[in-house]
Amino acid sequence: MKNKRVLIISSEVVPYLPQTEQAVNSFNLPKEINENGGQTRIFIPRYGVINERRHQLHEVIRLSGMNLVINDLDMPLIIKVASIPKERMQVYFIDNEEYFKRRSLLHNDKGKLHSDNDERMIFFTKGVIETVKKLNWSPDIIHLHGWFTALFPLYLNTYYKDEPIFSESKIVTSVYKKDFSGVVSKKIKNKVEFDLIPKEEIEALSNANFNNLIKLSLKHSDGIVSSSNQTPKDLNEIIDQSKKPHLCYDSSTQKNAYTDFYSDKII
Repeated sequence: MKNKRVLIISSEVVPYLPQTEQAVNSFNLPKEINENGGQTRIFIPRYGVINERRHQLHEVIRLSGMNLVINDLDMPLIIKVASIPKERMQVYFIDNEEYFKRRSLLHNDKGKLHSDNDERMIFFTKGVIETVKKLNWSPDIIHLHGWFTALFPLYLNTYYKDEPIFSESKIVTSVYKKDFSGVVSKKIKNKVEFDLIPKEEIEALSNANFNNLIKLSLKHSDGIVSSSNQTPKDLNEIIDQSKKPHLCYDSSTQKNAYTDFYSDKII
């Protein structure tokens, strides 16, 4: 893994958010990569609950100022950055007043999904990709964590397919336990289709439930990690049928499991 570049994209990372399984994994993974000679960049949303003063976030003017078109609306992109103390980890925060100012993450205080999570997903996806382009930082591996990142492989392989900075990037998706029922949005397919992504690529978004979002992500991924022992049974069957490189949950908990998986199976 020496000098290999790994882009970590997650909806949760400690120490900025509570210690969920995903947030802890999204911290431990770049730590392992750094310890094995790799380079990392971490991207997460800048939710309102994240204390900017405590974590010393600051806006990066040269990266901010772009407008992203989301369902025919121009939405300003703000990029903030911080470093995790003692770990040599640089974290980039995707921010927008409309989408991420609220103090809750993806669910409201009653446990229901936010009604605009579809647009937030598209904005986060485009925001990360456009920022990495501006950084001119070409990743060898892009590792995705959580259903909120499920649109990344689709957009990279369609909307951004001609971007040379990602031409050699391999995509790995970590699958976690199901954390919502129903669909993320009934309009997400139309909003993605606005970006002229072929209809045949987004049929799964007609019923954008948890499993279909993950299936869409896996379809365009080069490797899969089972990052929870509570992943849905039918998703496990999809993983087995895909014949793609797979790091099972028990193996993922072992020392250097991720970097060995990258080196042996992905690059």
